[in-house]
Amino acid sequence: MSHPALEADPAAPAAPVHCVDETSWPALRDSLEPRERRFAQAQGFEPTPGRHVVLPDAEGGVGRVIAALDPADPFAAGRLATALPAGTYRLEPAPERGALAALAFALGSYRFTRYKSKKGSKEGVAGAPRARLCVPAGVDAAEVGRLAEAVALGRDLVNTPANDLGPDGIADAVVALAARFHADVAVVEGEDLLARGFPMIHAVGRAADRAPRLADLTWGPVDGPKVTLVGKGVAFDTGGLDIKPSSAMALMKKDMGGAAAAIAAAHMIMAANLPVRLRLLVPAVENSISGSSFRPGDVLASRKGLTVEIGNTDAEGRLILADALALADEEAPDLLVDFATLTGAARVALGPDLPPFMTDDEALAADLARLSAAVHDPVWRLPLWKPYDKLLDSKIADVNHISGGPHAGAITAALFLRRFVSAAKSYVHFDVFAWTPSAKAGRPEGGEVQAGRLVHALVAERYGNA
Repeated sequence: MSHPALEADPAAPAAPVHCVDETSWPALRDSLEPRERRFAQAQGFEPTPGRHVVLPDAEGGVGRVIAALDPADPFAAGRLATALPAGTYRLEPAPERGALAALAFALGSYRFTRYKSKKGSKEGVAGAPRARLCVPAGVDAAEVGRLAEAVALGRDLVNTPANDLGPDGIADAVVALAARFHADVAVVEGEDLLARGFPMIHAVGRAADRAPRLADLTWGPVDGPKVTLVGKGVAFDTGGLDIKPSSAMALMKKDMGGAAAAIAAAHMIMAANLPVRLRLLVPAVENSISGSSFRPGDVLASRKGLTVEIGNTDAEGRLILADALALADEEAPDLLVDFATLTGAARVALGPDLPPFMTDDEALAADLARLSAAVHDPVWRLPLWKPYDKLLDSKIADVNHISGGPHAGAITAALFLRRFVSAAKSYVHFDVFAWTPSAKAGRPEGGEVQAGRLVHALVAERYGNA
């Protein structure tokens, strides 16, 4: 498929976008027609990264564009998607990493318009992007389009407020994905969670008026390598009885960002028809407050058989993930991945743009670090530091789900999850933020899919020729 912001034919008529820096700008400036040089000078153009100028042709239309793109940013072309006038453009010279430039342009054109009316909003109407980019020669436009579509799906889910996307809506998104790619899907809901062995998913979500549930999608050849993705689907997190302050609750519609990343990654894998046995597990709940809320000090049973003491009801995500991971682990997948907006500690350590990942598989860690740079889906490794396991000791249960201390919160959360995985051949946990606080090239402000493209690239490299 093609993307509406991309022109698949690299030879299509298009206005050139001359990409310059301080070194190349003088020669290009001297080659311009006198009227073009005067126009660029009148506009105050300088080859500072992020600056551009549109030079008119003899009839007053768009003739060419001079753009100073940051050579250190593979997504720099994404800034042009909404900066350029309507028309079709071609990057000159063609970028070395043409696929990333095209993807950045497509991702940069994304806008969440569901709640914008036509009247009174310049971005209020969904439709074709104003500017389109010719995909550089040799780039698979269909592949770029598939990746951009999956990311847009994930962004839409994160951006949708909880009144329109509860646990039911998250599960419905998995069901819709299954229908599109002819996958099998089952949803376990409400009291059936107890009967089917998911007591912690039930406990976290039982206080809400929209019942908790677990969506379970399977796709691909039954004899293919088993790849299982698990995504935290907390539609909204009040903190439960350990209620959050209003400032911390404002963005909690994005607490299902792990589910969005898992759904997007599954979309990419199925759209590419990779020869794997894919499983997608999304526990979907709302951490609400009522007379049936679970409490600090409660001891919960788990699918794994471990008893879990509740140290804080605002650390609910790891509880629902633990039951889902235990289910995933029962079939000993070749690769088990979870995505979760899990800890503020991860953001303190690495900020919103660089999610940590944790694994004790050294080969997997090396592959993720290498592919992260290759596909420009940044992540950074934190250790599963075994001595911190003792911070989760409980006096009355097998484990407490939080450490109770101020240190190493991202690591202790991952160590808690690690206790529910024993049979998987390889396992990695991503602690994502799922949000871009301020717009960047290819990444508009709002919901974001982090680590999804990275996992797709990993699966394609490891199992693409299986």
